[in-house]
Amino acid sequence: MRASVAGCRMSVGALLNGLLVSVVAALLWKYSKLSEHAALLEEELHMTQQSQEVSQARIDYHVALQALQEHGTRMVCTGKMHTDRICRFDYLCYCSEAEEFVFFHSNSSVMLPNLGSRRFQPALLDLSSVEDHNTQYFNFLELPAAALKFMPKPVFVPDVTLILNRFNPDNLMHVFHDDLLPAFYTMKQYSDLDDEARLVFMEGWGEGPHFDLYRLLSSKQPLLKEQLRNFGKLMCFTKSYVGLSKMTTWYQYGFVQPQGPKANILVSGNEIRQFARALMEKMNISRVDEAEKDGGSAEDEKDKEKKDEYIVVFSRSATRLILNEAELIMALAQEFQMRVVTVSLEEQSFPSIIQVISGASMLVSMHGAQLITSLFLPRGAAVVELFPFAVNPEQYTPYKTLASLPGMDLHYVSWRNTKEENTVTHPDRPWEQGGIVHLEKDEQERILASKDVPRHLCCRNPEWLFRIYQDTLVDIPSFLEVLREAMKTKPNLKKAKAASTVHPGRVREPQCQTSVQTSNEAKLTVSWQIPWNLKYLKVREVKYEVWIQEQGENTYMPYILPQQNYTFSENIKPFTTYLVWVRCIFNKNLLGPFADVLMCRT
Repeated sequence: MRASVAGCRMSVGALLNGLLVSVVAALLWKYSKLSEHAALLEEELHMTQQSQEVSQARIDYHVALQALQEHGTRMVCTGKMHTDRICRFDYLCYCSEAEEFVFFHSNSSVMLPNLGSRRFQPALLDLSSVEDHNTQYFNFLELPAAALKFMPKPVFVPDVTLILNRFNPDNLMHVFHDDLLPAFYTMKQYSDLDDEARLVFMEGWGEGPHFDLYRLLSSKQPLLKEQLRNFGKLMCFTKSYVGLSKMTTWYQYGFVQPQGPKANILVSGNEIRQFARALMEKMNISRVDEAEKDGGSAEDEKDKEKKDEYIVVFSRSATRLILNEAELIMALAQEFQMRVVTVSLEEQSFPSIIQVISGASMLVSMHGAQLITSLFLPRGAAVVELFPFAVNPEQYTPYKTLASLPGMDLHYVSWRNTKEENTVTHPDRPWEQGGIVHLEKDEQERILASKDVPRHLCCRNPEWLFRIYQDTLVDIPSFLEVLREAMKTKPNLKKAKAASTVHPGRVREPQCQTSVQTSNEAKLTVSWQIPWNLKYLKVREVKYEVWIQEQGENTYMPYILPQQNYTFSENIKPFTTYLVWVRCIFNKNLLGPFADVLMCRT
């Protein structure tokens, strides 16, 4: 009896101990779960704080993370080839350790175009506006969204971002031509790339000397590739655009063929002047256009214009010096009876230089990147580019091409030093500044004996560098003679009106009538009405182009006609079908579209 009672007591004790252990275990498990949840919340809070360090915009970290995990990355691109493609991404990520962009796949991911392995032939797109350069290609790695469980927690960038490469941020020409202009119009192309968008530069350069110019494109500080490491190992851009439009570039630098204007220039001076105006507003620079000047007598206005006119000379202090700069300035002042002002990138702020150039009648400079500032000149101004000895102006034309774009309305002049005794060379300088002492003796002698740099590819041709970094004593008589000849064909220096580039519409109501005269003769009469937009325009010259092609033949007969109907008999055969096209032409070179083809049976 006592034994059974003792056993019962032991069973109850064991039971109580077991219950106690279970309760403690449950409490510990719950505590660990609470701790784990608290740690997750703390980590999410930390990641949210990191995301807000990148941007002032608020982001719900949990919602963003869930969207990435469930929906993955989404991509939709425009353009058929890597050279004209821009892609919009939702939740494109960047791993700073691998220095790779990452596309996370889920059942909800979108990838258009879905190129498969063709994405690597050679790339998805160009990150720069410089076409098909193998250092500028963009692509991404792919991972399943499930892999996020094993990766560092992502930091989300809530801003709409434009991701691109700057091509050469140390050079002012490249800054404007390759970066600022393309970025400006890429942002115009997509409405959410507004003043609140953030630019992200992935080429790996530091800020460079012109970083303030990039800041003008957005109210938010641009991010450099190196800075992305500071925000975490995995950054995810909630909405981003990758790539740049190439529509605004006009020059190719000679990577495949010697440098020169692009074969298919799509930009006009109108778009460049709008860009220049926008940048001037950002720099708080105002320019009074002729149309906005106060009224007054014609004589007073003429005197005021003459008084206001001045010439700007770009002064360089390190390389490509004008050795007799003071004499050149004096000669310009005497020849044109104008003030001459010097500006220097080394000594003045960029906005202060643009303030001066934006009102100048003439800009004079040695060949160099500073001449890109000519895009800020008023209409009707002259651009005078000086070239050192042995450098042919016809082979290096980025600024001539710019000045000659329709709608820029600038008058371009080049002068070339033809006297070898008026040049100072620097063979002992580093190779990137034209030094040649590192070359074989025979090559040095060949370069020294050369009188004309042959056409060449970019970018390290030693003969080109040797010659372009010469200092020059400008021969004043020949310089003034070149200017006098050029000014004979130059319009008045006061600002010109923008050239009209309005194209005609389709001709209306085209029709044809035929008649057979004999078994060997027939007539074909074609008539039409004027384009609809012509009645609202003042056009100096209107003509019409007619193409006639016998059905089944490969050749056609073109005609330029001043009237709206014409009867053709030459080479018109009886019982034959002819295809006829008609279009309008304004001022010899502004072509309209062809009207629908006519089928005319004689």
